[in-house]
Amino acid sequence: MLLGALFILVLPAAPASAHATLVKTAPVAGTVLDQLPGEVTLTFSESVRIVPDKIRVIGPDGSRADTGKPVARDTELVIPLEPGGPKGTYLVSYRVISADSHPISGGYSFSYGEVSATPSDDGAATVQTDGVVKNAMSVARFLGFAGLVLFIGPALILFALWPRRLSGRQPGRVALVGAGLLALSTILELYLQIPYTAGTSVFDVSSAAAREVLGTPFGAAHLIRFAVVVAAALLLRPLVAGRAGKVDQTLLVILGIVGLATWPISGHPSASPVPTLTVVADVAHLAAMSVWLGGLVMLFGFLLRQANTRELTAIVPVWSGWALFAITVLVLAGTAQALVEIGTIDALTGTTYGRLVITKVALLAVVLAVAAYSRQLTNRRFVPVAAERADEDGAEDEADGAAPAVGGGDRRLLRRTVLTEVAVAVVVLAVTSVLVQTTPARSAQADRTPSGPFTGTMSTNLMKLQVDVSPATVGQNSIHLYALKPDGSGPLKVVEWKATAALPSKGIEPLVVPTLAISEDHAVGQVSFVTPGTWEIKITARVDDLNQSTVTAQVPVK
Repeated sequence: MLLGALFILVLPAAPASAHATLVKTAPVAGTVLDQLPGEVTLTFSESVRIVPDKIRVIGPDGSRADTGKPVARDTELVIPLEPGGPKGTYLVSYRVISADSHPISGGYSFSYGEVSATPSDDGAATVQTDGVVKNAMSVARFLGFAGLVLFIGPALILFALWPRRLSGRQPGRVALVGAGLLALSTILELYLQIPYTAGTSVFDVSSAAAREVLGTPFGAAHLIRFAVVVAAALLLRPLVAGRAGKVDQTLLVILGIVGLATWPISGHPSASPVPTLTVVADVAHLAAMSVWLGGLVMLFGFLLRQANTRELTAIVPVWSGWALFAITVLVLAGTAQALVEIGTIDALTGTTYGRLVITKVALLAVVLAVAAYSRQLTNRRFVPVAAERADEDGAEDEADGAAPAVGGGDRRLLRRTVLTEVAVAVVVLAVTSVLVQTTPARSAQADRTPSGPFTGTMSTNLMKLQVDVSPATVGQNSIHLYALKPDGSGPLKVVEWKATAALPSKGIEPLVVPTLAISEDHAVGQVSFVTPGTWEIKITARVDDLNQSTVTAQVPVK
């Protein structure tokens, strides 16, 4: 039940919503070229890294058409092609790692000279993420969040609020269990990232793939996290024994901040549109979650059972103030992250992901209402007056370490409210289990957005040709044509432009599109799309008396 509550609080910061997406391709999907380009370029929404041996172009004859030497340039993936390939349809398949450490795979086809049957790629199945690996990664992250709660909460209580007369051995053991879970989670995540990246099974791990992962920001962050956990566990012993000095305490705080920072650095926050905001918010979110839930573990498991009334009247009000601050930080940080991850009201209300988030927030409101009642109970029952009255009644009990009977009903009432908070959290865990498997709001909204203005770049041996069609909807549309040198280094002079538009799927034959050159490399035209569908815009650009290129753009029209 505690872990269920944990997922309520962690979810806005969880890695569920910011994978890289394919923005555009050159050649454009479905395009028919009159010359085979020298390379294929894929542009993503964020920077990507190459997965070795998982990027390929298959020619019409089923053989490899790429040189096997792809290059990642920030958001672009460039795949050089072997010259002199046969005419027909080419299949591009890829698997890359986005800036948030998640693998992205997919593929598309284009044609050279003529359309043929799309070639098969026997290796394409290997680029899919193994289901066991994916689920194991979720379990590993789950253990890590549980470790944070069980380590930070007890360490903080031992540091600032633990009664001197009570032994810190039991809460110290809980903190060590938390450290063990953190270490185990770190090792599991680091290991599982290898098959997760390569698209292999759990036990299909190579040394080359391991070196690749260790050399990434994800690998570095997890190595740092493991070192931090080991160092913090060593510093925990003097804290449990009550011998921790200022230096030890300061080191623990510094290690805690460094360790928490490894979560956003190796995940989605570092790859968001505003990484500074999301990284800071994620650290604050994790810290607040760990303090709140870890404190509840100590309160429910130890203090409400072992501390006497006078000690509780000193401890509980202070803890209540800390919890209020932690909840405030939790809500503010989670809100900031949700605004970045969801983005729009339409994405919040119009997607399954957004509606699940609304459900989670509603359930969280119930938990906060119960927490507010607990705070009122604390302020009303655990006050200094009670402590003064207990000084005489409980003096003898305190001498032998027993808790006096005074306040027993208050203890039970407070324990019931905490139990209610956790019970609601179990329901949220079920919602969260669905949410983490749901397409993120931004991606789902983008998939449902009309095609809008079309932009595509097609390459031949003579030029690169950019085609812009706006608004790419039924009715009158504007077409802009831009000619570039084959390497894209500058504009290319075109002496004559010709264009036609056709919709073969509905029997619409090619219609001449009047074009007007407004500069040496730029021409405009007007076309009326009478029905939705994928229109074929064929453009011929003549650069001199002997040389011209013809390309075909597949334009989705809504």
